[in-house]
Amino acid sequence: MPFSADHFPDYELLDCGNGQKYERFGRLKLIRPETLAIWSPGKKVDEWKKDCDAQFVFDSKGKGHWESKSHVQDWTMFFPLADTKIAFELRLTKFKHIGIFPEHAANWKYIYKHTEKGSRVLNLFAYTGGASLAARAKGASVTHVDSIKQVVAWGKKNMELSSQQDIRWIVEDAQKFVQREARRGNTYDMIIMDPPSFGQGTKGEKWKLEDKLNDLLSDINKISNPSTKWIVNTYSGLSPVMLTNLVREHRSAAPIDCQEIVIRSKSGTSLPLGTVARVG
Repeated sequence: MPFSADHFPDYELLDCGNGQKYERFGRLKLIRPETLAIWSPGKKVDEWKKDCDAQFVFDSKGKGHWESKSHVQDWTMFFPLADTKIAFELRLTKFKHIGIFPEHAANWKYIYKHTEKGSRVLNLFAYTGGASLAARAKGASVTHVDSIKQVVAWGKKNMELSSQQDIRWIVEDAQKFVQREARRGNTYDMIIMDPPSFGQGTKGEKWKLEDKLNDLLSDINKISNPSTKWIVNTYSGLSPVMLTNLVREHRSAAPIDCQEIVIRSKSGTSLPLGTVARVG
């Protein structure tokens, strides 16, 4: 069974298709590109547009921008975790992202459930910190690593909105940080990673997931104990079998649950949004 981001009151995938998705984030409804939505939508896109607050569109030169019916300011949404909740400040960025990957909610519940108070958690390629917040809400000692300074500052804002404190924030290339931690002999009880399909390092280094993931997992294994849990998110076309084989090469004795991650739309279609391996 795929992992599914259900029970998220502040988020809905309203419909998807024709290379787009129609979503509700808190009080706002947005239309964004989605290359994986290759089927026909449940409703006509013109019907989406009548009710949406903003749409991300590309011009003739391939550059994107937001078109909104009114001036959309930053807003906040929440995700419940048992007897608490975590908060996200959202904003319309020029890269179509808004500060949250709602499909990762399937992992936030898992992290909260399987994190022990006082355990050491490392979140790599951590973006605005949903996984960091989920682990910290359980009382873990959390280290959050991302190479983009502005994104780390955004994560700090989410920590404050979530009434949390004491997350360790690191602005650095994730793999270089892991290699340094290995030299220091540091280990973690849970390691979460969401490496990009393509990217560029702080000094212009090129990153392609299929070429780099095996080396990354090898380095991560050096800061793991036999009981360390891994959560590996990918969004690059890696199938569950492919990701399982890669992970098993480094954690052959650990149980591995590897599935597609999906969001089910109100129109009845499930949108696949990558593959996740839960290890240990």
